[in-house]
Amino acid sequence: MSENPIVCDRKPLVLEVEAGMHAWCACGRSAQAPFCDGSHKGTGLHPVPFQVTEKQSVAWCQCKHTGNPPVCDGSHRSLP
Repeated sequence: MSENPIVCDRKPLVLEVEAGMHAWCACGRSAQAPFCDGSHKGTGLHPVPFQVTEKQSVAWCQCKHTGNPPVCDGSHRSLP
């Protein structure tokens, strides 16, 4: 059984990232947010791999409720 993710923030974290594979923290427990640091172990939640083909800004979801992980889709606006 999976635990619910922790909402880190109610707005996206916009960061410029280098090309390559990134692991987005889906649990909200990482000290390296928005990236996974392994803190999800035992929660039933897992990081989401995200391939970036060229250096770019990404609006990383911090509420953990996006329908398009790991990118913010505005879902934070409908959280209670």
